[in-house]
Amino acid sequence: MMKEILVPDIGDFDDVEVIEVLVSPGDVINAEDSMISLESEKAAMEIPAPESGTVKEIRVKVGDRVSLGSLILTLETGAEAANTADANVAENDTPKAAPKPATAAPTNKPAAQAPAKKVSPTAMIDEVSFAKAYASPSIRKFARELGVDLGKVDGSGRKGRITQEDVKAFIKQALSQPAGGLGVAPMPEIDFSKWGEVDVKPLTKINKLTGQFLHRNWVTIPHVTQFDEADITDLESFRKSMVSEYKDKGIKITMLAFLMKAVVSALKEFPRFNSSLDNTGENLILKSYFNIGIAVDTPEGLVVPVVQDVDRKSLVDIAKELGEISKKARDKKLKPADMQGGCLTISSLGGLGGTQFTPIVNAPEVAILGVSRSKMQPVWDGKEFVPRLILPLSLSYDHRVIDGADGARFTSFLSRVLSDTRRLLL
Repeated sequence: MMKEILVPDIGDFDDVEVIEVLVSPGDVINAEDSMISLESEKAAMEIPAPESGTVKEIRVKVGDRVSLGSLILTLETGAEAANTADANVAENDTPKAAPKPATAAPTNKPAAQAPAKKVSPTAMIDEVSFAKAYASPSIRKFARELGVDLGKVDGSGRKGRITQEDVKAFIKQALSQPAGGLGVAPMPEIDFSKWGEVDVKPLTKINKLTGQFLHRNWVTIPHVTQFDEADITDLESFRKSMVSEYKDKGIKITMLAFLMKAVVSALKEFPRFNSSLDNTGENLILKSYFNIGIAVDTPEGLVVPVVQDVDRKSLVDIAKELGEISKKARDKKLKPADMQGGCLTISSLGGLGGTQFTPIVNAPEVAILGVSRSKMQPVWDGKEFVPRLILPLSLSYDHRVIDGADGARFTSFLSRVLSDTRRLLL
């Protein structure tokens, strides 16, 4: 039996616009399924089907204006159509797992323990912005099932209305962004040649990998940087005396070797700095070994080889190994294993210049020490100003693991060790 489905009595509405057609010819629909969406100056609504059947012909299109009694579509009803519709009802009534949010991660918890509140790809749904979004009830339902905040979605429909395709496109874009989708707008594409001559030089593989790694660390780790100074006048005098002694042996005694030993002393005093968060972010892994990463500048980019078991090696052993790994880094002969297992990284710019800087934590480590160029400064000794060689220190750390007080204690302890070389023996 063919039936004409008309616009029912929808209250005080007349000559309202069709903004969405929700069915197509051939669709089998059930009673109360939405057929079209209408919008007046006051509200938007969906018109439900009065009974089950198969859609034969759509008699309206988006942009049409309808009133009470306007023809929407023709519907084939009867035994065959009813059987098909009943089968769909039975299928829809079968218990199914609730749809997962767009960013749901695999979990071992039973479904009953899953959180009821859905999360969008970039944030929790803001009910205020969601309510103000320009979308039909069916799109709102679709967005909620996927955990998408419509307030963040740009509409491509008539008058900026949000469509189902807009919601899908939003999810795809959010999931394709680095670090789980942080909602950061992409950089605009700019033709720099219109202002003058340019030369395009591709980034090296190391540049690309380092950039991705540092970007992830910067946006996912709450950084704090503690600045301090160390009086290394006596230490530098001792180092210079060792330089001439080991020069003929081909070993260069640098300040970096002393820094590494001093850092190990500080890590033993403050074990929390020698730790890493596990992948859940809920457990702290405390380490009993002392491997120090060294940031090395190469023509291809920045690399961080790791010196193993610094606590078990002498200053001379460390100085010798530093020379070897620096050469391997410049010759591009470092292996992946040479750059793993670090506890804390030292980034020394003393040979280049600068006063202070804010190094980025080398995850999964929780702290990094930056060292700038030392310089002679007048220091008051209680009676007079005397020239002392001062080394600037910059300690960046993960504030989820380390608080400000411990950051200050760490740099103060490190400064004391560097100011008195005898403490390196303790």
